[in-house]
Amino acid sequence: MNAMPTVVSAEPAQHDGTLPAAPVDLHKRSSRLLRRYGPAVGCYAVLKLAGFGVFMWLVDYSGYHLTKQVRLGGGAHPWDVLASFDGWWYQQIAEFGYNPQLVPITGSPLYTFQANSAAFFPLYPGLMRMVSEFTGLGLYGAGMLVSVVASLFAAAGIFAVAERLGGARAGVIAAGLWAVIPGSGAEWAVYSDSTFTALAAWSCYAVMTRQWIAAGLLAMVAGLNRPTSATLIAAVCVAALVALLRRTDKTGRPLAAMVLAPLGLFGYLGWVSWRVGDRGGYFKLQRGAWLHFFDWGQHNATVMRGILLGSDDDIFAALVPDLLAALIVMALPILIVLLVRLRPPAVLMVHTLLTIATVLGSQQMFCNVARFLLPAFPLLIPLAIALSRLRRPALVMVLGTCALASGWFAGFAMFELGGAP
Repeated sequence: MNAMPTVVSAEPAQHDGTLPAAPVDLHKRSSRLLRRYGPAVGCYAVLKLAGFGVFMWLVDYSGYHLTKQVRLGGGAHPWDVLASFDGWWYQQIAEFGYNPQLVPITGSPLYTFQANSAAFFPLYPGLMRMVSEFTGLGLYGAGMLVSVVASLFAAAGIFAVAERLGGARAGVIAAGLWAVIPGSGAEWAVYSDSTFTALAAWSCYAVMTRQWIAAGLLAMVAGLNRPTSATLIAAVCVAALVALLRRTDKTGRPLAAMVLAPLGLFGYLGWVSWRVGDRGGYFKLQRGAWLHFFDWGQHNATVMRGILLGSDDDIFAALVPDLLAALIVMALPILIVLLVRLRPPAVLMVHTLLTIATVLGSQQMFCNVARFLLPAFPLLIPLAIALSRLRRPALVMVLGTCALASGWFAGFAMFELGGAP
């Protein structure tokens, strides 16, 4: 009797469930991530798009951009303003790289060194260059793509942090609030703010969930993005030290976070110092070429006094953005008290308070206060928790009105009324 032929199935063996599990697990994981973060990212994107549309309409309607230099809020098209000021420098770095040097200026009453691109950290222009070469987009398009994608990751990170303190609904609202706060005009521009906030939010979340290696690595990368990463690095290190003292985690992981966190910042500062041949080269460049340095708040106090008295003694005075910045400064004590009442983890408090202290204690253009406070996202969490008690129609009205108004106070005022450099 002839044996029956053996039939081999074209499908992989499934009796142990091993082989087909990967695509199924990937699909399930993607679905879980979409369900978890989709509402927050969607809320952020809708509100941001509404404000962005108003911003572009105001730029086009005013026509101010047609009378300004390309580097200073001008351009042939309304969207060109998104690549002005800092955006112009980032494009130069992405295209030509760095040439750090301290070039003295004679006869200037304010500046001692010529402006130099080394003041801008390398992560964001590096991403611009990489995305441009990979996609074929120009540097402007690549920079916008990086900023928009980073802003979505930032919204997801803000949700993840806020959810742990106030629940999922508050987390979604917190992400939405970040889309409409003063300074949010820099989120969708050729600026590094969204990239830094994304790294800060996820680093804080990693600390809160005791993922110490991830927290240290994210803080290290953030150190290649902005000098104010020092606040995040300090927050991660303080949280790690608290964990070591309380012995809540294995010693090695918090220690590793403390070692990793400052490497990016120290590495770039060291490289600039080496290139310019001066141990404090970066800080001399910041002070002498950009008038940015820590003065314990003396400059900002002088500007605040002038605003309150109705004078414009500041050489960088910008009426509308300065007034908005003054209102934000007045609101900060209230926001801090509300945040403290939530008893948030140490990493959030240290990062937030140091960010505020750095912004208010440094000499810089006062009208940029709103933008420099973008990474202090924990201040939004108490507001989000309060708003989460509203019914949906009322909540939509509040956030929608803020979104439309943000096109003016967070976008147009920042870029076209003197606040973006």
